[in-house]
Amino acid sequence: MLNRNALWVGLVLGLLAPALIFTILYQLFSLLEISGAASSAGFSQNFRERTLAIVALAGNLWLLNFYRRRRWELTMRGVVVATTLLALVWLYVYGLKLF
Repeated sequence: MLNRNALWVGLVLGLLAPALIFTILYQLFSLLEISGAASSAGFSQNFRERTLAIVALAGNLWLLNFYRRRRWELTMRGVVVATTLLALVWLYVYGLKLF
């Protein structure tokens, strides 16, 4: 699946990669909180979720760089479209609460 220069491949990977990164990081912080190594005290209500969502979204930069080096513009375009859609969703969900 990674060896195809197609728009749909970029869309799928651009949506799945942040979801996977978010899940892994969220579980890691949950384990750290259970063990007492991390705490959410003193932060705003959604701080962990919105910060992890931005970090997961930034994980698409690795995909963009990978496909840029291969010069697969269609796949790269799909990743950009997926990243833009996810960024707009983030702004809709969390952005209104920040302002």
